[in-house]
Amino acid sequence: MSTTEILAELPRLTAQERAEIMERLWHLEEAAGPNEYEKTVLNEAQADYDANPSAGAPWREVEKRLRGQS
Repeated sequence: MSTTEILAELPRLTAQERAEIMERLWHLEEAAGPNEYEKTVLNEAQADYDANPSAGAPWREVEKRLRGQS
């Protein structure tokens, strides 16, 4: 089956079938590890943190701000 055929079939699948496919794709991505672009982004983020670790905020604080909960 070609990529085009697979993509055309996706809208015809049930929500459960799409969830199963997404789960399988997620596992394949995890097993493959980060690609070169992702490695670059992660390395840059780590370098930024190493240079100034106090510049960030814990996720719980960020989430509160985003949800308007101060």
